[in-house]
Order: sequence, then C-alpha cells, then structure tokens
Amino acid sequence: MTETPEHVEHSDAEWRALLPPERFAVLREAATEPPFTGAYTYSKAEGVYHCGACDAPLFSSSTKYDSGSGWPSFTEPLVAQAVELVPDNSHGMARTEVRCRVCHSHLGHVFNDGPGPTGERYCMNSLALELEDDPKPA
Repeated sequence: MTETPEHVEHSDAEWRALLPPERFAVLREAATEPPFTGAYTYSKAEGVYHCGACDAPLFSSSTKYDSGSGWPSFTEPLVAQAVELVPDNSHGMARTEVRCRVCHSHLGHVFNDGPGPTGERYCMNSLALELEDDPKPA
C-alpha cells in the first residue's frame, strides 16, 4: 500500500475522466446506489476498505456488520481522522454525511442506531469503496 496524501483535489472534468460514471455520481455528486445492490453489501472478505476516488484507507472489515439496511455498514472508521462528518439536510431529512477527508468524496451517512459502545452505523455506498484484501502469511 502506498502512503496516502493529505489532500487530493481535481476539477469535475478531471474526476469524470478518472472515475466510471456510476462512481462519479456517488462520490462526487452524492448519489446513493440502490439498497441491496452493492458489491460489498454482503461481503465477508477481510481487509481494508479504501476510498474509491483517492485510495485513502477508510474502514476495516473487522468493524463491518450486516445492519439489514441494504448497504455496507461499519461501527467506526479505521481512524476517526479518515472521514469528515458534514450536516446534510437534503431530501427533507436531517442526517450526517460521511466524506473522505483526503478528497472530500461522498461515501454515505452515519446514523445513531448501530451496535457497540458508540451506537454508530456508518452506512456506506459500495461504489464509494474499494476493498484491499488482507495479505495472508505464506
């Protein structure tokens, strides 16, 4: 894994050239993939989930759980500084948007109905993530 830069910035045209249209819609336009359709919704693979735009490490598979929501859910980010939380009052709802701290791409939302000591559910779009498998010792 390469070292993650502190900040990645591109114009919309550059992001469009770098990302497939469906990823651009989620990551850069805050779209939401349909529930129960994402590649990581049911995944039990081990590893670290990275930002689908800039490759910054975001979530560990060890904090992933089946929330029944239709999207990959995590109890917490890999480190708190991996994400930024932004108020989101769109669609007539008061929610908290989760963005990648490095490139400010939309990842999903965090809710206060999760398990564990924090009670948080980081509900992410599969299209916003890329799983880097845990290397297994030989």
